[in-house]
Amino acid sequence: MKRISGTLSLFILITVFQSAVAQSFADIQFEKMDYNFGKIKEEAGPANYNFKFTNTGKIPLIIQGVQASCGCTTPEWSKEPILPGKTGFIKVAYNPERRPGVFTKSITVNANAQKSPIVLTITGDVIPKALSNEDLYPVDFGKIRLKSGEFSFMKIKDNEVKTDTLHFYNSGSAPVSVKFKIIPPHITIKTVPSVIQPKSKGFFLITFNANKKPSFGYITNRIYLAFNGEEKYDYDIKVSAIVEEDFSKLSATDLANAPKIEYNSKTFQFGEIPEGKKVDYTFKIMNKGKKALIIRSVTTSCDCTAGQPASNTVQPGGETDMKVSFDSQGKVGMQNKIITVISNDPEHATTILRVTGTVKR
Repeated sequence: MKRISGTLSLFILITVFQSAVAQSFADIQFEKMDYNFGKIKEEAGPANYNFKFTNTGKIPLIIQGVQASCGCTTPEWSKEPILPGKTGFIKVAYNPERRPGVFTKSITVNANAQKSPIVLTITGDVIPKALSNEDLYPVDFGKIRLKSGEFSFMKIKDNEVKTDTLHFYNSGSAPVSVKFKIIPPHITIKTVPSVIQPKSKGFFLITFNANKKPSFGYITNRIYLAFNGEEKYDYDIKVSAIVEEDFSKLSATDLANAPKIEYNSKTFQFGEIPEGKKVDYTFKIMNKGKKALIIRSVTTSCDCTAGQPASNTVQPGGETDMKVSFDSQGKVGMQNKIITVISNDPEHATTILRVTGTVKR
């Protein structure tokens, strides 16, 4: 009997304790935990919904914070304490701009409630807006609008000729003609049609002739434009390509006896440095092949990074040093700089080396 009495007393004590703990918290009850906006138009702007809730606890409810899963979703909420039995809100705004298609986003609510954190969900389907010519041709050149202010032929063999197009739109009310300045020998460009009528489209026909290239590796040129016979060359198009050697005609014997480039490392990780500090690293370039290795070109993705090999020719079994310097002046945050090495190794004609780290202000 004493054992039963003791057990009953312990049960009562636990129940009282749990009741006391429950009373020390607010409680939150939402009318809805998820909401579907259905189909919304991108051009309509942010879509809003109020998640309403009630404090069903015994003490004032305090919303301590609301965090959305995406920057596209902006929450607002009741900042003042919600008394027992009273209501509050979590207002959610979803911005559909440039986010076509179906979406699901979560909103995490932290409060002094027993059920905290609470996760709310919004869903919907954004109908993309019809793109205007300003959207399709975002680069404004005054008289015309372009899809892009630059064009890359990507990789091209040293005996190859490539032709491609860069499209534009005459958004004005008068015809436009275009003439060019500073065209290098390996590039030709013309306008099609030669005169672009108002509210009409055209394109630049651009040809890159690698036979007339100035060098191997990354090549970039700026071609300046003037309109309607004027001599004001205020706009330019950037045309680029990576020129590589054509190894397609090499025999199996040629390939077996070819140079073979290797490195002691392909990444220089400088860690964390203060802004303004310069750091150096020496990449070792080795030739593990059977013929002389020729380093055709070394280019960097930023003026802040510089490096050239001590020798452009490496004999079989030999090596050369390439000292690379990174100047962090004006560079803050995560850094990832690229060094592109072009060689006569048929298997690794283009090699990407990296300089990475963090610059602290």
